[in-house]
Amino acid sequence: MGWVGRRMADAARGPVRDDTELLRVMFADHGDALYAHALRLVSGDRQRAEDLVQETLLRAWRHPEALDPDRGSVRAWLFTTARNLAIDSWRRRSVRVAEVVTDTLPEPASDDETDRTVEAWLIAEALSRLSPVHRQVLVECFYQGRSVAEAASRLGVPPGTVKSRTHYALRSLRLVLEEMGVTQ
Repeated sequence: MGWVGRRMADAARGPVRDDTELLRVMFADHGDALYAHALRLVSGDRQRAEDLVQETLLRAWRHPEALDPDRGSVRAWLFTTARNLAIDSWRRRSVRVAEVVTDTLPEPASDDETDRTVEAWLIAEALSRLSPVHRQVLVECFYQGRSVAEAASRLGVPPGTVKSRTHYALRSLRLVLEEMGVTQ
C-alpha cells in the first residue's frame, strides 16, 4: 500500500490532522483524470466540470470512510460520485423552467393611460368619418355589446341589414384608419 493509500486508510480509521494535505494528494493523484471524466459528463462545459470535480472532492473529504482501499478503488469511487452528481444536476435542470435570455428588456407595465387615450381619440375620430348608418351599427354591436337581433330591433331594420351594414362599416373603418396612418 502506497503513502496515499495509507493516508486514506488512516482517514477511514479516524480524524486526519492535515485534511488539506489529504485533499492535495488526492487531487494530485486523481485530479486530472477526474477533470477529464467530468468534462465528458458535462459535454465539454469547463466551468461545470470544475464545479463537479470540486463537489466530488468535497464529498470525499466529508466521507473519508469511502476512501478505504479495502472497500475498492479510490478512483472508481471518485468517478462514480462525479457521475452521480452530474446526473443529479441534469435532473434538477430538466425539471426547472428554462431561462429566457434576451438582449432587450421587456417594456415595463405602466399606469399611464396615454396610449389608451390616444387610441380612443383615434377610434372616435375614425368613427366620426363614417356614414351615420355605419357608425350606428358599429356602436350598437361593438360598443354597446348588443347581438344582431337586439341591434336590429333598436335600429328598426332587419337582422340581415345589420349584418351587411356591419360588414361594410368595418371595411370603411379600416380604410379610414389607413388614411389616418394608423394601419397598413
